[in-house]
Amino acid sequence: MGIYAVGGISGAHLNPAVTLGFAVVGEFPWSEVPMYILAQMIGAFIGATIVFFQYLPHWKKTKDQCAILSVFSTSPAIRSPLSNLVSEMIGTFILVMGLMLIGANQFTEGLNPVIVGLLITVIGMSLGATTGYAINPARDLGPRIAHAILPIIGKGKSDWNYAWVPVVGPALGGIYGALFYKAVFINSFNLSFWTISALVLVIMIGAVKQELKMNL
Repeated sequence: MGIYAVGGISGAHLNPAVTLGFAVVGEFPWSEVPMYILAQMIGAFIGATIVFFQYLPHWKKTKDQCAILSVFSTSPAIRSPLSNLVSEMIGTFILVMGLMLIGANQFTEGLNPVIVGLLITVIGMSLGATTGYAINPARDLGPRIAHAILPIIGKGKSDWNYAWVPVVGPALGGIYGALFYKAVFINSFNLSFWTISALVLVIMIGAVKQELKMNL
């Protein structure tokens, strides 16, 4: 619905990871990135505030503080920072590369938003169980801030120790998804692609080492 609502105004940039990815490969002007990300954050915060009012009488009846936080932001099924980071990177990588693949093809007028919605649904069904698939820094950080600020009865902490994962993971995954598309499908290999590839590889190796160390 959001894509249909603002697609003709802003190109339906609802996700900072998408905006950053498109900017890195020259598909979106860097001069507009800060304002877009600010708008995305404000929109996510407002959306979370509406949810607060929707469930207003339910907060005091809910004793599980984690359940309350989960209404607003994501949390991992198994807390393992680097592995959680990789999970968010993979999901957002697929999202942004998928968006570029969709954009490279012609569909019946008005069908693109439906295809994008199906893509996000498939990502959630296949990859979402590990971290709740934020795949959007604003979607997690904006509501997490709302959780911290709003007078929610019975809420606990906003889990700021984990908050960096659904911000950094989607940002890196989105940037790499766009660079990967340009490199593999457009044959545009550049320094940015190799630099981010090396960074992603280091993070993935670090995640494996962390899991092996924890199992010793």
